[in-house]
Order: sequence, then structure tokens, then C-alpha cells
Amino acid sequence: MPRHQKPNPRSVKIHRSYAVDEAARMLHVHKNTVRAWIKHGLPTIDRERPVLIHGLDLFCFLTARRDTGKQRCGAGQFFCVKCRAPQTPALRMVDYIPLSRTAGNLQGLCPACGTLIYRRVSLARLAEVQADLEITFPQGVERITDSP
Repeated sequence: MPRHQKPNPRSVKIHRSYAVDEAARMLHVHKNTVRAWIKHGLPTIDRERPVLIHGLDLFCFLTARRDTGKQRCGAGQFFCVKCRAPQTPALRMVDYIPLSRTAGNLQGLCPACGTLIYRRVSLARLAEVQADLEITFPQGVERITDSP
């Protein structure tokens, strides 16, 4: 598993108990990672060896750990991947890039680092996301068509 991916709690069976090495194998992490989770609050069944972890406890621990890192974007904010934080686009100006009849991307510049930031939005929910942003709808270039 690549280093940037987090363990998937959906692979945990909640009615099963896991030894440290079994949990590590199943989640594609090192045994020491599971031991560190235990030091950081992952409950174990008892203090005896082998150390056993109840599946429901492991599932809840991983789900809570995943959810604490999430940052929701408010109205008028986009998530900047480079800054790793929600940002309001520079000068509050964005472009709407249509992807289909009903949805598209809002594109702007991150004021902190200058990279392009995007937010997917449906036309029906555009007013909710807009807040006080100035949205421009770029016009496509007309193409030469066959004339009769």
C-alpha cells in the first residue's frame, strides 16, 4: 500500500478479534503502526499476550482517526491540495468550467500559494457554494460548421 493512503476501516470484521500482526497484515501497515495506535488509544481486550484487538474497537478507532483529518469547505471556499487547507480564491474571482449539462468545476487561484484550486459543483447548487464569489462563465469559441 502506498504511504499516502490510509488504512481502510471497511476491511475490518467487527465481530472478530485480531492479533497485532493479523491487523497489520489485513490493513497493509507495519506491526509497529498497530502498536503505536494502541499507545494512542486503540483499546485492547486485556493486558495478556498475545495482544488482541476487538474488531469493532479497531473499526471505530480507524473511522474516528480518518474523520478527524477531514476539513470541510464552507461556502465560497475550495480545498487547496498544496496548502492542505480550505482557501477562499484570490480576489474572490472564479471561472465556471462546464463538464456536462448539469455540473462543472469552479476554478480559481489559491491566495496563499498561487496554484489553481477547483471545486466540483452542480448548476442546481451553484448559489449555495457561491457565497460572495464573482463567477465568470467563459464562452466557448465558435467553430466553423459545414454550410449548405
